[in-house]
Amino acid sequence: MATVEAGQARAPAWRGGFGRLWSAAVLSSFGDALRTAALPLLAVTLTDEPLLVASVTACGYLPWIVFGLLGGAVADRVDQRRAMWTVDVVRGLLTGAFAVTVALGHASIGLLVALAFALTSLQTLFDNAATALLPGLVDRDMLGSANARLMTGQRIAGGLLGGPAVPLLLAAGAAVPFAADALTYLVAAALIATLPAARSDRAPRPAGSTLRREIADGLRTLWRDGPLRGLCAATALCNIGMGGLIALLVVLVTDWLGAGPLGYAAAGTAFTAGSLVGGVLNGRIVTRLGRLRSVLLAATAQTAALVVMGTVRSLAVLVGALAVFGFMGMVWNVNTTTLMQERAPAGMLGRVSSAFRTLATAGVPLGALLGGAVATAWGPGTPPLLTAGFFVLSVFALIPALRADVSVVEAGDVATTTDVTR
Repeated sequence: MATVEAGQARAPAWRGGFGRLWSAAVLSSFGDALRTAALPLLAVTLTDEPLLVASVTACGYLPWIVFGLLGGAVADRVDQRRAMWTVDVVRGLLTGAFAVTVALGHASIGLLVALAFALTSLQTLFDNAATALLPGLVDRDMLGSANARLMTGQRIAGGLLGGPAVPLLLAAGAAVPFAADALTYLVAAALIATLPAARSDRAPRPAGSTLRREIADGLRTLWRDGPLRGLCAATALCNIGMGGLIALLVVLVTDWLGAGPLGYAAAGTAFTAGSLVGGVLNGRIVTRLGRLRSVLLAATAQTAALVVMGTVRSLAVLVGALAVFGFMGMVWNVNTTTLMQERAPAGMLGRVSSAFRTLATAGVPLGALLGGAVATAWGPGTPPLLTAGFFVLSVFALIPALRADVSVVEAGDVATTTDVTR
């Protein structure tokens, strides 16, 4: 296993399998950002019905609820590298065919909905396989650093590069962003296919084991692990609130603050910039606090930022609050993923990851509806306060998990794993 030394810090070397996995993940994030931005823009040219436009976005969440658990069970059964590159090839072909359809003028809302549903259905297998694959490519004490580098690179590609590129590509034709997305899938598949064989501690499946039984085993494992159970409950509560914030942020900025499209762009840029700083500084925070306490700090700071967003009617203040929110959001995401990888039993990471993601994602559509209801009843400044309420509940869900004995992180984000309760 190739590593690099920098004083006391250790991190995965770029020249090995991690470098190729990072490149594939970042390239795919760039393509995803193109498609995610272009789909609603295409949808509003096809219909003026808000419900139909919203259905395209809704299909980005529904497959996780329907297929998320199945994707995790399959990820634990198959060669994860092969599953990932196969999924990317299929997604590349589907998106390429859609680009041709758009270029020929045959796009429809039904086709957009079908594409969004199909791509996210395939993503349930890809994401769970990727989470399970990483511990086989890097040493356990480098998981935090590896996750931080992956997520920071993805945020740069998707937040800073992908979004601004969409108007330029659309100027060349409505099909161009989708053609570019298809290309990123195919190149990413080629990179993943060349990954070295990852070490695997998976034991042979018991005779007569079924997918249903294996999914149930993953759910039981998640439930019995106190820290992971607390993290899952906290993330689910946060995501209910996030559903309302995401759905109504554009209204908050353009209506309540009267900032217009430029203000909305500034808000998104601030969130992305904060996330990048969070990815860089996460290791130092974890060194001082440990992983679970870092997540607790993130939830507390994000709650404060949300209260500021909903009470101070100033674009400059909102931009600053979103930068803090993005910073702490990255700390939350990196450490939640790393804790899953550290604590899940060998051969069950795909199922534990899928159970976590499915339960955590299920509340997003509910949150979007709640956000719309409170904004209608009490004004466009209230969704951040609704979100803050759910974040407060998430803090209470996290506190019992702190009693568990969790990994301690030394300088350079090197985790020791003695006395880890499972």
